[in-house]
Amino acid sequence: MKRNLIIATLVVFAFSSIFFLSSCAKKQVVTEEKEIKAPPKEVAKVEKEKPVAKEVEEAKEEEVKRAEEARIEKLKELEMAKKREAEAKIDEEKAWQERRAANVEAESIYFNFDKSFIRLEYRSVLKKKAEFLKDSPDIHIRIEGNCDERGTNEYNLALGERRATSAAKFLISLGISPDRIETISYGEERPLALGHGGEAWAQNRRDDFAVIKK
Repeated sequence: MKRNLIIATLVVFAFSSIFFLSSCAKKQVVTEEKEIKAPPKEVAKVEKEKPVAKEVEEAKEEEVKRAEEARIEKLKELEMAKKREAEAKIDEEKAWQERRAANVEAESIYFNFDKSFIRLEYRSVLKKKAEFLKDSPDIHIRIEGNCDERGTNEYNLALGERRATSAAKFLISLGISPDRIETISYGEERPLALGHGGEAWAQNRRDDFAVIKK
C-alpha cells in the first residue's frame, strides 16, 4: 500500500514536471517568434520617415526647377522687349531719314534771269541738304538744272548745267564728296509752272534735287 502511494506520487510529479517544461518551452518559442516578427521600433521609424523625406526632396527639386524655368522665361521676355525696342528705334530712325530725304527733294533753289550764282536766301537750304548728306553716307544726290522758256534750247541746256554745277560746288565747299553728287540739265524741258509771264518764268529758273540711294 505504501509502495503504491509512492509510485502514484512519483507519477504525478513526473507529469507535473513534463507539463511545466512544456509550458516554458512554448512560452519561450512564442516570445522568440514575437521578437522575430516585430521589427525594431527604430527601424520602423526610419522606414516610415524615408518616403516623407524623399517627397520633401522631390518637392524642393520641383520648386527649384520651376524657379529656373520662370527665370529663363523672364530673360526671354526681356530679350524680346529689347529686340522690339531696337526695331522700333530703327523704324523711327528710318522714318525720320525718309522725311529728311523728302524735304531735300521738296526744296528747290531759284535763280535770277540768265544767272547761275547761288542767291543768299538759298544758301541755308543748301546747308540743310549738306547736313542730310553728312548724316546719310549711303545717300547720293542729283542736282537738276532748269530754265525758263526764253532763249534757245542749246543756250538753256548750258545755263541749266551751270546752275546745277553752281549748287554742286557749294555743297562740295561744305564738305560733301564730289563722288556723291551728280548734275544734269533739262534746260526748258521741265517747266514747273505753265505760262508765259514773269511769275511762271521765275518758278522755272531753278535747281531741283533728287535723293539717290546707293
